[in-house]
Amino acid sequence: MTVLIAGGGIGGLTLALSLHQIGIEAKIFESVPELRPLGVGINVLPHAVRELTELGLADRLDLFGVRTRELAYFSKRGQPIWSEPRGLEAGYRWPQFSIHRGILQQILLDTVIERLGRHAVLTRHHLAEFAETGDGVRARFIDRATGADTGSYEGTLLIAADGIHSAVREKLYPQEGAPLWNGRILWRGITTADAFLSGRTMIMAGHERLKFVCYPITSSADSNGKFQINWVAERLLDPDYQWRREDYNRSARLDEFLPWFEDWRFDWLDLPGLIRNCPHAYEYPLVDRDPLDRWTFGRVTLLGDAAHPMYPIGSNGASQAILDARVLTREILQHGESHAALAAYEAERRPATTELVKLNRRNGPEQVMQLVEERAPQGYNVVTDVLSQQELEEIANNYKRVAGFQVEALNAKPPVVPRAG
Repeated sequence: MTVLIAGGGIGGLTLALSLHQIGIEAKIFESVPELRPLGVGINVLPHAVRELTELGLADRLDLFGVRTRELAYFSKRGQPIWSEPRGLEAGYRWPQFSIHRGILQQILLDTVIERLGRHAVLTRHHLAEFAETGDGVRARFIDRATGADTGSYEGTLLIAADGIHSAVREKLYPQEGAPLWNGRILWRGITTADAFLSGRTMIMAGHERLKFVCYPITSSADSNGKFQINWVAERLLDPDYQWRREDYNRSARLDEFLPWFEDWRFDWLDLPGLIRNCPHAYEYPLVDRDPLDRWTFGRVTLLGDAAHPMYPIGSNGASQAILDARVLTREILQHGESHAALAAYEAERRPATTELVKLNRRNGPEQVMQLVEERAPQGYNVVTDVLSQQELEEIANNYKRVAGFQVEALNAKPPVVPRAG
């Protein structure tokens, strides 16, 4: 039979391609009427790029993404704190890519249709209910807009890759409630602008209460010599601030956040100019969920944001969903389409992602910016006057360890999904 996948995002599409790689049929069910390249920029880290390369997607990533060269942290005054090479420049055998999230999803979707056929992706199929059968799972779907029944399907397994608002997770944990908001709001956009620093640099500036992130997501200039620059502005609000918490993809109003960044003009980046010249920005509350003690129930399990939604710190959300898909595929290859495969997958991935969710709540590697703000709010001559080289290196290396992308370990690690033959 077929593995049923609820959700056609990055995790679900990667899983379908991975299962096809080992000769197992998969079918994706997506709630929306049409899968379109929506969203803003993301980073795909080398351990996840490796897995996409194993699926034969490296050339497409190179065509549409930017090979990130370095990651650099700065104070709110634009003073350097810490920088490190990324991707091939850091010694990995695989690059790191900055890319539009919608384009990455479209690459995966196009490849699924090419390899599995158009019939493998069903839209307007929102999961309504599921139940185990004697040797598998039966799932019933509806058109979420109309409530009309869109059919029932049987498969060997049901994998919930349906995001932070997972219908499957809600049925498994009906008392959990809404995602948890921590008081932070993100404003995100893409602006056509000049290149900055190396031209392939990802920067983070500010501190815990006020932060700005940006990086290019196109590698070639347009006819005016400009590039597409993805940016994220973040503000930690007071606990009693009455924000519009119920909205997760609202158009942003520049006057609500631009004043906080108006004087952040560095000699290498006009930060308020990026915000002001953005044609359309979005606002998101920064949310996650508490880690679960269990993902797997019989022949059903969770994957990606349905399993471990985390703050977008350390560029790890999409990368961890890709790793989930590959580890699950490996376990299905070893144990068959069975509960044993799901249990083995969870045994590896749940502890790792639980630690990462908790570390991201503590700001992950970005805590260096907060330490600098606390110790030298008025600025400094050199960062080592306020933060030792050892502290800087320990913070960066610990995050790589938890997230699973230490250079030597990743380069020496065998493929997650064994190659045929």
